Amino acid sequence: MKKTFSILLIAGALVCGACSQKEQKADANVNENPASEKVEVKEVEGRKNFADKTVITPLPAIMIATWDAEGTPDVMMAAWGGQCGPKHITFELSKHKTTDNIRLKKAFTVSFATKADVAESDYFGIVSGNDVPDKVAKAGFTITPSPNVDAPIINEYKLTLECRVVTFDEDEQGGARVVGEVVNMSADESILDAEGNIDLGKLQPIVFDSSKNTYRVVGEKVGDAWGSGKKYQ
Repeated sequence: MKKTFSILLIAGALVCGACSQKEQKADANVNENPASEKVEVKEVEGRKNFADKTVITPLPAIMIATWDAEGTPDVMMAAWGGQCGPKHITFELSKHKTTDNIRLKKAFTVSFATKADVAESDYFGIVSGNDVPDKVAKAGFTITPSPNVDAPIINEYKLTLECRVVTFDEDEQGGARVVGEVVNMSADESILDAEGNIDLGKLQPIVFDSSKNTYRVVGEKVGDAWGSGKKYQ
């Protein structure tokens, strides 16, 4: 299972920490932040230029599940996240019920939206638990308390990481950059191959396409990691 954890998340890994202004101000020897300076953008010849519009791909549709103070389960979709170490993941949130719950419980689970549950997963991304406390049940989903961290497991998601908070770097607006350590990963047997490894073709996870505000499915194999390029050696 350790190998499958790296294989699954390496495609969705983003350097979310580098996006934070706090990180840009970390060097005390720098008097001014270069990122705050106005940049005169020059067009790249032969291409359509979009200036500072940014599209990063893929953006994994990660589902973050937490408990609130009353023990009510909540889950939200987030796209700004990925793997940042052998057993660590990171994501950046603005102020949400999920942000408050993680601050309180110091734990969460992460699952992955799939083609089969795209409607429910999108619903979790557009409705706040502050407004609809029973939104997990309303979507027809069920939960099991994680035996390893103080957070719920959403049974309908077939791949789940149980995580404890390592750092919770909060900003002035109530948002936070979170780094969590994965203490366990569990998968439904229906998404395993004959060798017991996770098969993304069976899972069919979706990614967020920020260029068109759509979801796209992952699954087709097009090459071998650390193998396809050997023909150039």
